[in-house]
Amino acid sequence: MANGLSEERVNVELTVEAGDAGERLDAWLARRTGTFSRSRYKDLIKQGLVRIGGRTIVETKYRVNEGETVRLSEPEPEDAMPEPEDIPLAVVYEDDHLIVIDKPTGMVVHPATGNWTGTLVNALLFHCGDSLSGIGGVRRPGIVQRIDRDTSGLLVVAKSDTAHQGLSAQFADHGRTTALERAYTALIWGASPGLNGTIDAALARSINNRLKTAVVRPEAKGARHAVTHWQFKKRYGAKDGEAIASLIECRLETGRTHQIRVHMAHIGHPLVGDPEYGAHFRTKVNRLPEEIREKVASFSRQALHAGLLAFEHPVTGEVMRFESPLPADFAELIDLYETLI
Repeated sequence: MANGLSEERVNVELTVEAGDAGERLDAWLARRTGTFSRSRYKDLIKQGLVRIGGRTIVETKYRVNEGETVRLSEPEPEDAMPEPEDIPLAVVYEDDHLIVIDKPTGMVVHPATGNWTGTLVNALLFHCGDSLSGIGGVRRPGIVQRIDRDTSGLLVVAKSDTAHQGLSAQFADHGRTTALERAYTALIWGASPGLNGTIDAALARSINNRLKTAVVRPEAKGARHAVTHWQFKKRYGAKDGEAIASLIECRLETGRTHQIRVHMAHIGHPLVGDPEYGAHFRTKVNRLPEEIREKVASFSRQALHAGLLAFEHPVTGEVMRFESPLPADFAELIDLYETLI
């Protein structure tokens, strides 16, 4: 077959159990494998990469039957080289070994499905040329840390392999024995006095949506230890001890995907504007005065900014410390909440 499944390329083979009969093929694959999202399996089915009983299935609504053997082939991985793009960068510091960037909101750190262009890597390839460390691979040259697309703030990128190895070791150590520090400013819904503290809750990919992260039991498959320390800065609209929203600082002891966003939602105080983990708190906007309600509701990204980054220079040994002010949209959001004090 030119486009489909061949005997040599089969890499997943599963049997439908009695309790699974009648389930949609795309949903069944997503649940059984835990590798891709349902929408991704829908694409693979349409590409003719799933076969049942010797027949290629291209109908995403196909219902599986007990005892059927489902054979799946994942497409060959792409190894596209990111192209340099002339995208402006806010360079905070740069030398022969590393570069510190103040990343704007809306910028993805490295190319991936759905974001092959316009990323920080594309911009760095233009700015740095061939000087980026190659340890991270074709798509992630020099990348030793990431922050979400819609989170703003500081991150460091390695330009030499020596720097990459040294910085990676510091991030892996999470600052336990090094000078590494990461502090984030966040605006959360609610919160009462005395809730400063530490959130120690393991994280893993959500079984319901592979693009999201969820709190899981430490012994769960794929669970990774995650610790966030946080403290209050200011409370807004406090009545009877409970604030409408609060400004906090978070410091990471680990660095997992969406860690702060998931941890704060887990304790009932998701980030203002978070479209993934705070959607069920959108009605909180109705508690705000009418004159600011619409403006707050239009803030459609998580209110999170990586404002502090410190580390030991991997070559010189110097402790380097950088701070970044809140971006304009976040600062304007804070100004709106200041009217509640």
